[in-house]
Amino acid sequence: MASRPELKVDDEVGFIKLYHQLEAEKAAETVRVFDRGDWLSAHGDDAVLIARTQYKTTSVLKTLGRNPGLPSVTMTITAFRSFLREAIFRLGKRVEILQSSGRNQWKVAKQASPGNLQDIEDDLGGHVESAPIILAVKVSAKAEIRNIGVCFADASVRELGVSEFVDNDIYSNFESLLIQLGVKECLIQYEGKQKDPELHKVRAIAENCGCAVSERPQADFGNRDIEQDLSRLMRDEKSASTLPQTDLKLAMSAAAVLIKYLGVMSDPTNFGEYRLYQHDLSQYMKLDSSALKALNLMPGPKDGSKTMNLYGLLNHCKTPVGSRLLAQWLKQPLMNLDEIEKRQRLVEAFVNDTELRQTLQEEHLRSIPDLYRLAKKFQRKKASLEDVVRAYQVAIRIPDFIGTFEGVMDEQYKDPLDEEYTNKLRSFADSFQKLQEMVETTVDLDALDNHEFIIKSEFDDGLRIIRKKLDKLRYDLEKEHTKAADDLNQDPEKKLFLENHRVHGWCLRLTRNEAAAIRNKKPYQEISTQKNGVYFTTPAMSAMRREFDQLSERYNRTQSGLVSEVVNVAASYCPVIEKLAGVLAHLDVIVSFAHVSVHAPTAYVRPTLHPRGTGNTILKEARHPCMEMQDDISFITNDVSLIRGESEFLIITGPNMGGKSTFIRQIGVIALMAQIGCFVPCSSAELTLFDCILARVGASDSQLKGVSTFMAEMLETANILKTATRESLVIVDELGRGTSTYDGFGLAWAISEHIIKEIGAFAMFATHFHELTALVETYPQVQNLHVVAHIGDVDGDTSMSGAEKKRKEVTLLYKVEPGISDQSFGIHVAELVRFPAKVVNMAKRKADELEDFSSHSSEGAAALASKVEVEEGSRLLKEVLLEWKERVEREGLEKDAQVALMRDLVKEKEGLLRSPWFEGVRAL
Repeated sequence: MASRPELKVDDEVGFIKLYHQLEAEKAAETVRVFDRGDWLSAHGDDAVLIARTQYKTTSVLKTLGRNPGLPSVTMTITAFRSFLREAIFRLGKRVEILQSSGRNQWKVAKQASPGNLQDIEDDLGGHVESAPIILAVKVSAKAEIRNIGVCFADASVRELGVSEFVDNDIYSNFESLLIQLGVKECLIQYEGKQKDPELHKVRAIAENCGCAVSERPQADFGNRDIEQDLSRLMRDEKSASTLPQTDLKLAMSAAAVLIKYLGVMSDPTNFGEYRLYQHDLSQYMKLDSSALKALNLMPGPKDGSKTMNLYGLLNHCKTPVGSRLLAQWLKQPLMNLDEIEKRQRLVEAFVNDTELRQTLQEEHLRSIPDLYRLAKKFQRKKASLEDVVRAYQVAIRIPDFIGTFEGVMDEQYKDPLDEEYTNKLRSFADSFQKLQEMVETTVDLDALDNHEFIIKSEFDDGLRIIRKKLDKLRYDLEKEHTKAADDLNQDPEKKLFLENHRVHGWCLRLTRNEAAAIRNKKPYQEISTQKNGVYFTTPAMSAMRREFDQLSERYNRTQSGLVSEVVNVAASYCPVIEKLAGVLAHLDVIVSFAHVSVHAPTAYVRPTLHPRGTGNTILKEARHPCMEMQDDISFITNDVSLIRGESEFLIITGPNMGGKSTFIRQIGVIALMAQIGCFVPCSSAELTLFDCILARVGASDSQLKGVSTFMAEMLETANILKTATRESLVIVDELGRGTSTYDGFGLAWAISEHIIKEIGAFAMFATHFHELTALVETYPQVQNLHVVAHIGDVDGDTSMSGAEKKRKEVTLLYKVEPGISDQSFGIHVAELVRFPAKVVNMAKRKADELEDFSSHSSEGAAALASKVEVEEGSRLLKEVLLEWKERVEREGLEKDAQVALMRDLVKEKEGLLRSPWFEGVRAL
């Protein structure tokens, strides 16, 4: 690693004073870095954070000044970029980069946050996985009604989305919106010293969804100037007051703070370029944050392989815009049946036409750059001639796409493909015609082979003269190359190469195996040794290189005006480039769905979907798409039937490690895949449209936030009970584990009964509370299922002890069948992970004792003939207890007399002695 720069500050006292002044104005969660040219520095708490995050030690800290001094740290540009990625993406920090504007005067030159990466894209290396959405929220809570207004944007695309809706007390609609949009940063109003409970809830939800939260003062939410600002920003000349969205007062307050935070109005290039649209929450399936984790939709920090999550499994996209759209689609499953079937038809076309799919993936899509980033460079006036050429190279590829689609012969797919792709691509090809002609007329396309981006020399007399000299020099360089090859007896095609190195300019390179040929041999001068060989030059070549560099610089200076004109003309094609990006991204995702459907271990099938609120969900030979991709796994398939009135609520019991969790999760994954338009891992599938998937899975402890395992479980369950409708899919895994057995079972029963009676949602409940299976006796729409395990004796082995021979061998079959499992095999799992034998034996002994106790209890309970007898027995016992209490108090009886009185009263109550229920109680 390169050594850290030395900390040098000309006026330490003055800088420290200025630093403390600046620090007083700094917002929370902001890291400030001072750009000092070739290196950067940070101070105070920021320096400590960087030392711990980037360098993993505080020993790198130096102190400016004395008593107590200012902790400081320095960074190379490389180290800063590494810290920047960590700060923005993992820590969710806001970063400000300050530059000097005079002696001890510093101003913010760049600022960035998880939802606004525009200023630092070059520092991040330009590769951002998903579009960074930033959202501002305004809450109005009056009585029991909570109104929410939001405004959101991807800072890289000139669009503002707004939405306004009513929410419940746990803000489940707001949570769903954050997930649908994939929000990275959330702006909320400052809670104040009193900690507004509603704002506190909103903040907690945003943080739980992985958003960085930035608090803004109440004044920033003022919407007095918003109509005026929108009028200047919108593409349409019309007044903003005529836009229907401006009636959404809360959303307009959110828009005001977002526009101010992003500094949109301070950049005149934004004026007249923005579009305002309204986001409808109901057009997409709702997902809560628990469902996002339970279904493993997006990559997690611990994912070993990319197929461990649905995004990684489905992402065979060849373009960055395609990958980003896939991430968006996964969080926005469709509710419109026509739109889903339109996607399915397109996927089917590519599944059935292997040649079409492979040609698009391997030849055409692979060569498409990130078109949104390209358009943004033009919009921000940061594009170069190289970017113009990249736009041209995309334009000349469009006819190849069109030609490929025109080769489709199957009539049933021709029309859908033409409507979605071919017709649109033809219009883009026409639009790009003029750009293509301009580039071919002005740009020297032959020079691209040498990675040179220059204007044709015929365009200017000055350029023509310089070009002639450059061509002559290039010819002389080739001669020098040939001469060196002859002198060193090296093959100029395979061993000795002439290269234009980005640091050393024109020079020669020998492969490392042949490097000895120039050692201590004149006139060859070694420049550097790298992985791919040894770079060297000769005095003649060195002189030619210097002249070549000078002439190239003159050429660039002379052509700069022409380049500027060409770039400006190309920038006018931004709207077409953005539309083309949308079409190619859509194509890329659909082709990726087809690729995955065909190349799965067993091919996926097209599901049949029923209109919302109708039909059942019946899956034959269903599989978990991620699990079946794991090495050395032969996935056991299972059928699933969710039928109204018969099997709306499935209770799944069975051994630990038996596959209960996989079974219920795979149903959620398949439902989601169907509603994004993908084929599904079944042999046949029909599904109803679900309006949301809600999950309560696993022990999501949040002790750092002061939330216990059980509290987290209850919060997630509360969300299900308040959000689910008759058209929802509810997945519950092991509810009630975080408290006592009785409390846990009581809650599990009550929650199940509420879902069955009051909500009527399709639900799956995996549990170890085997008593819960009794629900089937009361509710016909409940069905009991269990995962099968084979239990057999271990065959006698002469080397085994007597205890070992008695041990039962448990084989998990991962098959789901109707009925109840009355065992959990927890001790078997302990044996599998090699618990000490003493611990396992003690566990078995205790389990047997409890089993004896419970069987004894159950014998007593077996005497309970009916509910009527229980009530009668309870009434008689209550009479005895009341009479006993009254006489003890009246007569002031001692302890022994109290016991004797109780015996006499019970004997007198013959009805109580004959009660089967009382017999059971006495047996306990």
